[in-house]
Amino acid sequence: MKFGLHLGYWQKQPTDRFIELAQTAEALGFDSVFTAEAYGSDCFTPLAAIAAQTSKIRLCTGVMQLSARTPVCAAMSAMTLDHISNGRLSLGVGVSGPQVVEGWYGQQFKRPLERTREWLDIFTRTVAREAPVEYQGRQYQLPYQGPDSLGLGKPLKSITHPLRKKIPVFLGAEGPKNIALAAERFDGWMPIFVSPYRMNIFADSLANKPEGFEISAAVNCIVSDNLEEALYPGKMTMALYLGGMGARKDNFHKNLMGRMGFGDEAEKVQDLWYEGKHEEAIKAVPDALVDEISLLGPKERIRERLQDWQKSPVTTMIIGHRDHFETSVSTMETVIEAL
Repeated sequence: MKFGLHLGYWQKQPTDRFIELAQTAEALGFDSVFTAEAYGSDCFTPLAAIAAQTSKIRLCTGVMQLSARTPVCAAMSAMTLDHISNGRLSLGVGVSGPQVVEGWYGQQFKRPLERTREWLDIFTRTVAREAPVEYQGRQYQLPYQGPDSLGLGKPLKSITHPLRKKIPVFLGAEGPKNIALAAERFDGWMPIFVSPYRMNIFADSLANKPEGFEISAAVNCIVSDNLEEALYPGKMTMALYLGGMGARKDNFHKNLMGRMGFGDEAEKVQDLWYEGKHEEAIKAVPDALVDEISLLGPKERIRERLQDWQKSPVTTMIIGHRDHFETSVSTMETVIEAL
């Protein structure tokens, strides 16, 4: 099992010393570094800065939002960064959710599976650069041939030759059909909440995954002698995702918690959050749930839990950075030593 460092997306200010964090991860033997985007900082620009200051660590987006860029725009950015980094890019993508897609990007959130398939078709053809790109799908058309078209578009092929004709693409997904699509069409799957003890719930979706298929799981890691304190950030995140991320009647995270066996508890957390009782909602998140999907506690306990993760199908454990540079470095050192 490999380790990745997740730098996430910037909050109010840029992540402190994020380039140095990536350099430290590389020096410690981490396989990869991930950057993300929501509705603030983008995922590619920090990776380009990291690429210029590192030499071997894999550069990954986790995730790039499909609605943020057309497939060819994403391919242009990917090919450019792949050249700059000497072939170190892996692209993690996801559809996000209706709140962001419709509220931030001003696009319709419809047929996400269809959109993902069409996006991958066009992205793959653009990077391969074997012919001018032509595609007439329900959601993407190249050249555009809508009723308001000028009729002057023509199929084009990238001016820039790619460093590699295939750039690995991972899919961030939670629903059974989306995970099955990842196994069917993508090079890997990026789950946000998984337990090494409950991977069986994904067995059907992953039944057709090919050899070499990667599963890169985000895992909250906190080294602390106080387990209750270590659980709190994860409980806070879970309460936010169950109550504040997604519509009340259609919340992907809540649906996943149900499949993991915590449906009633997830319902309670969501109800409390919508009632404005945020602290009560955080307390209502089951300790067992957060503990299973995280690496928490003293070093000895983390070493024991790592053995369980190594027995799971997860190929890369993505460790999120902490609030302070020194804490992040210490956490990275701990997991490398434990492994």
